[in-house]
Amino acid sequence: YFFGEGEGYDYMMQEDEWDRDMLLDPAWEQQQRKTFTAWCNSHLRKAGTQIENIEEDFRNGLKLMLLLEVISGERLPKPDRGKMRFHKIANVNKALDFITSKGVKLVSIGAEEIVDGNVKMTLGMIWTIILRFAIQDISVEETSAKEGLLLWCQRKTAPYRNVNVQNFHVSWKDGLAFCALIHRHRPDLLDYSKLNKDDPLGNLNLAFDIAEKHLDIPKMLDAEDIINTPKPDERAIMTYVSCFYHAFAGADWTHLLKNLLFIMDYLPLSLSFPRVSQLLEWIRRTTPWLENRTPEKTMSEMQRKLEDFRDYRRQHKPPKVQEKCQLEINFNTLQTKLRISNRPAFMPSEGKMVSDIASAWQGLEQAEKGYEEWLLTEIRRLERLDHLAEKFRQKATNHENWASGKELLLSQKDYETATLTEIRALLRKHEAFESDLAAHQDRVEQIAAIAQELNELDYHDVASVNKRCQSICDLWDKLGTLTQKRREALERTDKLLETIDQLFLEFAKRSAPFNNWMEGAMEDLQDMFIVHTIEEVQSLLAAHEQFKATLPEADAERQAIMGINNEVLKISQSYGIKASIINPYSTITIEELLNKWEKVKQLVPQRDGSLQEEMARQHTHERLRRQFAAQANLIGPWIQTRMEEIGRCSLEIGGTLEDQMTQLKQCEHVIVAYKPNIDKLEGDHQLIQESLVFDNKHTNYTMEHIRVGWELLLTTIARTINEIETQILTRDAKGISQQQMSEFRSSFNHFDRKKNGAMETDDFRACLISMGYDLGEVEFARIMLLVDPSATGRVSFQSFVDFMTRETADTDTAEQVVASFRILAADKPYILVEELRRELPPEQAEYCIKRMPPYAGPGAPPGALDYTAFSTALYGESDL
Repeated sequence: YFFGEGEGYDYMMQEDEWDRDMLLDPAWEQQQRKTFTAWCNSHLRKAGTQIENIEEDFRNGLKLMLLLEVISGERLPKPDRGKMRFHKIANVNKALDFITSKGVKLVSIGAEEIVDGNVKMTLGMIWTIILRFAIQDISVEETSAKEGLLLWCQRKTAPYRNVNVQNFHVSWKDGLAFCALIHRHRPDLLDYSKLNKDDPLGNLNLAFDIAEKHLDIPKMLDAEDIINTPKPDERAIMTYVSCFYHAFAGADWTHLLKNLLFIMDYLPLSLSFPRVSQLLEWIRRTTPWLENRTPEKTMSEMQRKLEDFRDYRRQHKPPKVQEKCQLEINFNTLQTKLRISNRPAFMPSEGKMVSDIASAWQGLEQAEKGYEEWLLTEIRRLERLDHLAEKFRQKATNHENWASGKELLLSQKDYETATLTEIRALLRKHEAFESDLAAHQDRVEQIAAIAQELNELDYHDVASVNKRCQSICDLWDKLGTLTQKRREALERTDKLLETIDQLFLEFAKRSAPFNNWMEGAMEDLQDMFIVHTIEEVQSLLAAHEQFKATLPEADAERQAIMGINNEVLKISQSYGIKASIINPYSTITIEELLNKWEKVKQLVPQRDGSLQEEMARQHTHERLRRQFAAQANLIGPWIQTRMEEIGRCSLEIGGTLEDQMTQLKQCEHVIVAYKPNIDKLEGDHQLIQESLVFDNKHTNYTMEHIRVGWELLLTTIARTINEIETQILTRDAKGISQQQMSEFRSSFNHFDRKKNGAMETDDFRACLISMGYDLGEVEFARIMLLVDPSATGRVSFQSFVDFMTRETADTDTAEQVVASFRILAADKPYILVEELRRELPPEQAEYCIKRMPPYAGPGAPPGALDYTAFSTALYGESDL
């Protein structure tokens, strides 16, 4: 290893990156070669020389000694001029002795290695020289050398977005840090707001080019090397950045007085920021209170917490909100005035920036939001406990009232002496009770679930709840057992009536679907239908035929249902049951089914007739559609063709305007003669409308399309004729030849990219540039006000012709006015009030004195006026 020490400073910045076998990382070695060579040449060129190969050109020691003389300003001993090896070693030793005399202790760097062209030793020696003469003396806020340079970079780039300088390698890879240093001291050289963090190559090359061109800092780094290296060489970056420090450090004092005056103007704004500490302290005190989530046992205590929170929202927080807003307003006002004055942004002390207030306030708002949600959640939890307890009591009471007497009822043996009719009634009654019992199953489960939830929510009287719930569950189990026993007894007694019951059930199962089918069929057969096409009528006819095909199957189902009813009657007579017995499973009677069947048979032929009538009507509508479509499909393309002819005629260049007028008049005559076809189509459209036909699949044209196209055609031919007439008048009035008019039309047509008869703003700009106009933004805006006063973003041909003819007239320029004023001022860059009053008429002199700005250049007497700025503004964007 080699290193240099001086005044307690460790010159080895990257010893971990240097290989112990004296091998340097290839990427870093390449960067150091380029950077150190450029740094050496930046000083050697002062002596009229330079180096090409850093390890070869320093081998004889001559240029090395010359480099030390240039950077130190001191004379070294006279070098040996021989070409032998010992002469070279002697010269290198003189250079190394000089470095040692400056307080740098060199270890493992010998003259022999330099003479032998050892790359690592040569780079290490140059790095030691750079540290000693370019970096060691840097001092910023009680820090020096590398730390001082890093602190200086951090202070200068602090106000810039996307810049965070923490080191001399990866912090500089995107190029924004270099651009920020340049913009901080020379904002006139680049616009930082337009830089993109995702374009590191562009940022780096921009900074390097500006530094080389305007700051006299040679290009020591390659943007591609920095981007393609995961960790750029720290020594190369430090060397290059130190050049910025030396270039800018002295310039900071030149603006000291100006900055001092500025600070005095805006000191009241910056003095408001001590209140930041008070506001932050209040936020730090309040946030823990809002973050406290210890719940209370009773509703009253939680309500008291809620009242305290509401007092905070109504009384304590609003003044702090106003104070926060005022601080932000003061900060933004100060930053705006600093930016307007082209000064660096104001940077509050660490921890007291507006962003710190916003961050702390966001934490307060988050805690507040969470606190309010927690309060409401806790209150809802206590309310839910009270609600659940009351709900449990109500449901338990209702269930106990329902279960009262049920045990005695289920224990009765009334079925032993009952008749057949009474057995049936008892069985049905028991089935109803079973249904009721099943319905109460959910209620019992709800009661148990509420009791479980009260246990989970730690209800204070959970013991009584559990006791009552257990009693309800025990009674429920007993009722279930008694219900099952009574059902078995009733089923044994009911065996004689099982056949009738099954027949009634079968009747209900089959009669209900059949009854529903007949009701649906009657609705469908009597349903109103609205159709618009033959296909829709055909679809209805097909569906009706399918329905008629199902009638035999439906009649078979009717006969089967009647057979079930007859079987019930037969069994009832056998067991002595009266014929008036009612089916408990269905309210549908056999008489209702027979009546509905007869109704269906009557409606089928009526439906046939209605569908045939509608088919005839739709055939008439189809004929009207085809008749309209045949004409519309001819008229629509005819209108489009005429529009294209008008467009081609208006854009023609070869003929005269009179020829174009003749063609347009002929086209107008053809259009007027075509009007009867439009009227005929209107008549067909009227018939269609009267027939309530709203769609036509045979054409894409509607009458509205045809009307709009016809009106547009008439408007276009009239407007185009008017434009040609206006062009003829303009040509004759302004003496424009036909050749000039053709040239105007050719240029206009070429740059009318959309071919819609008007140039877009960008097309017009391109047209002017092609004609040799040197356009700035201000000049182009002035021209646009002339050709497009309504700011439509489009330039018509007439406006273009007016502009071109007007441009041929002689006009004064800003340069001519400046030259005139310079003559009046006797070649001075400014002019005095008395000179204006002496040389100009009184009215013109007072006009100039009132509007001419003061001259800000050097050596001007009091009252001097800037006639150059006045003339420039007079012919540019100005209120003068």
